[in-house]
Amino acid sequence: MADSILVGTAKGLVQYQKGSGGDWKEAQVYFQGFDVSLLYVDKRINRWWVGLSHKHWGEKLHFSDDAGTTWQETAVPTLHNESLPTGKPAKLRQLWCMQQGGDDQPDTLWLGTDPGALFKSEDQGESFHLVRGLWDHPSRQQPGQWFGAGSDTPFIHSIVVDPQDSHHVYVAVSCAGVFETTDGGHHWHPRNQGLVAAYLPNPEVEVGHDPHCLLMPRQYPNVLWQQNHCGIYYSENGGIQWQEVSDASGIPYYGFALAVDDKDPRRAWVIPAESDAQRVAAGLALRVFQTNNQGRSWESVSDGLPQQQAFDLVLRQAFAKQNKLMVFGTNNGNLYLSDTERIHWRTISYTLPKVNSVIII
Repeated sequence: MADSILVGTAKGLVQYQKGSGGDWKEAQVYFQGFDVSLLYVDKRINRWWVGLSHKHWGEKLHFSDDAGTTWQETAVPTLHNESLPTGKPAKLRQLWCMQQGGDDQPDTLWLGTDPGALFKSEDQGESFHLVRGLWDHPSRQQPGQWFGAGSDTPFIHSIVVDPQDSHHVYVAVSCAGVFETTDGGHHWHPRNQGLVAAYLPNPEVEVGHDPHCLLMPRQYPNVLWQQNHCGIYYSENGGIQWQEVSDASGIPYYGFALAVDDKDPRRAWVIPAESDAQRVAAGLALRVFQTNNQGRSWESVSDGLPQQQAFDLVLRQAFAKQNKLMVFGTNNGNLYLSDTERIHWRTISYTLPKVNSVIII
């Protein structure tokens, strides 16, 4: 049973712990005042990872093996002598996401970054090397296929490792799309058939899509869910073909946050935003929508959330689900929690900085 929540914010890492009476209280603040760009827990060894974006010193990477009591800094990966398609030198701009390898690869970690560089460690993060198969993918050299979305350069924000095959990995790139490898990263293939990029002259391009979040129900590795810039998508054949499952009302459509049920591939939750141009809660009502039937229908499960004048936006890594517990934080510093079976959202905090990420442990 979960007894701790980690919240990565624009001004530090905040830990909440569950008390004996069931209430959640702030227990500790780490890296106070610094922007937490990456937050990950390697549950194989209970190692906490934190990436920091320093205004003066750039990206820094830290880990703790004793639940935050002590921290060690480790070297961030570099892009020595690498160039962008424009010819400009490639530079690490931000650490975005991390994912552990499978049980048969206990020392493997994957790291997604801006400028669209994927790194791999085979020594529990002591060192990282550039995954050349993706960095050198031919599509990267084509105009209009790899480009920034809210950033000058593309970035990798989602990494999904098949729990039944550690060599089988997906990444989501904004903007480029979803890519798959079945050989541990040596070769990559775009998996964007069925997606629509409405902002491009050819909306059905193979590469050039903007996935906002990519998730896999762990017990169903053939199923993928995607919150995209242009709707919500579902695949039941490992991304070979995507089907749009946005709601007919047009409300569950645009957004960043997504959660799935590891035991039921038909079940998912999203938190809609108004639009790309208006990044606030849809209709200024902070709502969570749930589907139990692969997106054929959606229902609001928003009891306890503000339904008027809610200017909140929930970012892609700020919505977490573990077993029957769901937690999300917003860019306005609000943090909410609910049980998945009897959904009623409780406010844990309304005074946080912008919430970048949430993890339940």
